[in-house]
Amino acid sequence: MRLVAAAVVLGSGAAQAQEPPQPPPVAVAPAIDPDLVDRFTFAVPAQARVTHVSLDLRIDFAEKRAIGTARIRAQLARGATEVVLDTRDLEIESVTNPNAQPMTFMLGEGDALRGKPLIVSFPEPAKGTATVAFTIAYRTSPASAALQWLAPEQTAGGKLPYLFSQGQAILTRSWIPTQDSPGLRQTYDARIVVPDGMRAVMSAEALTPDGEPVEGGGMAFRFRMPQSIPPYLIALAVGDISHKPIGTRTGVYAEPSRLDAAAAEFVDLDRMLSAAEAFVGSYRWRRYDVLVLPPAFPYGGMENPRLTFASPTIIAGDRSLTSVVVHELAHSWAGNLVTNATWRDSWLNEGLTTYLELRLNETLYGAERARMLEALGRAELMDELARLGPRSAATQLHRPDTGDDPDASLDVVSYEKGSAFFRMLEANIGRERLDAYLKGYFTRFAFKTLTTPAFLADLREHLLAGDAALEARLTIGEWLSAPGLPANATTPRSEAFATVEAIASAFVLEGTVDELDPATWSTQEWQRFLTKLPPPMSTEKLDILDARYQLSKKTNSEVLFAWLKLAAASQYDPGVPAIEAFLGSMGRRKFVEPLFTTLVATEWGRPIAQRIYAKVRPTYHPVLTAALDRLINR
Repeated sequence: MRLVAAAVVLGSGAAQAQEPPQPPPVAVAPAIDPDLVDRFTFAVPAQARVTHVSLDLRIDFAEKRAIGTARIRAQLARGATEVVLDTRDLEIESVTNPNAQPMTFMLGEGDALRGKPLIVSFPEPAKGTATVAFTIAYRTSPASAALQWLAPEQTAGGKLPYLFSQGQAILTRSWIPTQDSPGLRQTYDARIVVPDGMRAVMSAEALTPDGEPVEGGGMAFRFRMPQSIPPYLIALAVGDISHKPIGTRTGVYAEPSRLDAAAAEFVDLDRMLSAAEAFVGSYRWRRYDVLVLPPAFPYGGMENPRLTFASPTIIAGDRSLTSVVVHELAHSWAGNLVTNATWRDSWLNEGLTTYLELRLNETLYGAERARMLEALGRAELMDELARLGPRSAATQLHRPDTGDDPDASLDVVSYEKGSAFFRMLEANIGRERLDAYLKGYFTRFAFKTLTTPAFLADLREHLLAGDAALEARLTIGEWLSAPGLPANATTPRSEAFATVEAIASAFVLEGTVDELDPATWSTQEWQRFLTKLPPPMSTEKLDILDARYQLSKKTNSEVLFAWLKLAAASQYDPGVPAIEAFLGSMGRRKFVEPLFTTLVATEWGRPIAQRIYAKVRPTYHPVLTAALDRLINR
């Protein structure tokens, strides 16, 4: 095995081969740039780099497996003798060359987080930069961390099962053998065979949107993604799925019983897309559709190219939670078009996207809504900074290389501190200059990956214009590499929230809410009101709120969550049935993990949490259970 190390150096180009006095040549990796090291992949792209994956898979709901082949195309550096891929819980049956002849392969040593390297060997060293191809026959495990298999009763229709994938951060390797790092962009195509009566959709162009009959039963769906994407964005869903167009480039997929409600909720998709293009440049992915998944989906949304995966919890009936879709659409530029090279740089994806989300909400729904969203996000950030501590490295934007699960980097710090950084630039540089910079940024780095130091170099050249004094005055270094929130962060202010906070204070002091008119309050105002009530609140006061405003029966997920978190923190016994129903009705991590965290923090709540979790755990995605297992059992 010629593994330089159990880490990858990204974007380093072909290896510089030394000229030996006699053959064979030996592939030599360049010096390692620590900012380009991704320790979560076994790949060595300086020697061999995957450029394309062709999938031919059959979805077997009875066995809970995807079974078939992945044809890998890779570029080898001169002297290279092997391609190293990432796998996790995959059963590798064979590896063959384009002539269907067996190739030498082995699974190396690995660990529970990263899985195992799949090393495919070639009989002779590459004599120059070469393109190679080989086919891996394999099957996934029923316990694949990326694939969630739902029984019919877990769907809206209740008749057919459902499957969806979730690749971020390093889970794609549990259903596709490839080089699974955000810095290793690749194209893909796929043929997916599913049972009759079901539809497959992917984060790619649908070549056969209605499927093709397969001899012996089933339907085959073909897809193509011609633009290179990071592998965590390869996504698949299979189920009873229908489509409804919204505009010429947009539409909604959902189970038939939810399709009309979803289309009504997302009627602004064309407006969102046009507003984003006016802000940050042309949309490079042709179509933008939203797939509304069953409630077990662990996120509010996932920005898979061309096809955002969305939780049904964002369907409120009044379009008040569509900022989630705005966020995922903004990822079409920040994350999908220009990607963080390693998960240490996840703020480049999430922080910039959150800033774009605020700006787009301002354009679409007005400045006050954007201010409310920003204030809510800042409050979350300040709570997280207080929890972690002012000197915690986990509060840095550019994270230290700790080796922790990269999923942990996708947190409120990356989102909200990252957004605050761009808001600070806007306040000091001016919106016009910043907007021009962002358009140029997405043009310069389209379909490329970026580290924080590379971003800083670009910022210095194209926005700061080499002005070292300005950079020091803006404390750029502190923002990117120091913990905490710098003193020059702007403070979001909302006039609507000032009124809400006054009413909350009066209720805390006097127990009256006479000025509260729920008919006129937005979702965001309710969120602010409930989060401004300091726990523990007395049972009497919580009884007043629930009786008057029926908070335990709210169908708006954000308002209901804020209420139930307050109830749990206040050890409010009448709220337990609603808490149990909420935790058993969906698996969105944003709601589920904080609610369980609040419960286990008290002797009152811990047995409640353990009882509920034992019941609902089988319905949750592995991304969520991995976190909750540690929380509940500690």
